Amino acid sequence: MRTFDFTPLLRSSIGFENLNRLVDAATRGEGEAYPPYNIEKLGEDNYRISMAVAGFAQDELDVTVHENVLIITGRVAERAEDETREFIHRGIGTRAFERRFELADTIKVTGAGFENGLLNIDLKREVPEEKKPRRIDIDGSSDRKTIEAVNQDEREAA
Repeated sequence: MRTFDFTPLLRSSIGFENLNRLVDAATRGEGEAYPPYNIEKLGEDNYRISMAVAGFAQDELDVTVHENVLIITGRVAERAEDETREFIHRGIGTRAFERRFELADTIKVTGAGFENGLLNIDLKREVPEEKKPRRIDIDGSSDRKTIEAVNQDEREAA
């Protein structure tokens, strides 16, 4: 029997169908749960990723976009005060992490903010005019125009 590589389907994605997220949630291991995050839909074309990054300072976080992949990394710098502190229980995880989100071509990162231990990354869907759906009128007469002819007439009128 053949085996299929579902790796491309298992990435977190924004702007695509929910199938990828459902497969990702169904097959996710416990090791990938850090740090926890939410993806919110704020409006028709606006999204926000909120990531819980307790214990990290703003300068220890890095947000980059490269070839439609949003990469969020956190690296904790060694602090002098940590050497003098003695923990009985240490439940706040401050281990290094890297989280990747695959973005659709139409999704753009518009900003990022850090407040109350949450890293908020704002996203916006920007669909180019040529990719938006357009209405095609149906001609009821016997001499029908093809879509190409209608498009040519529209270009000549402009």
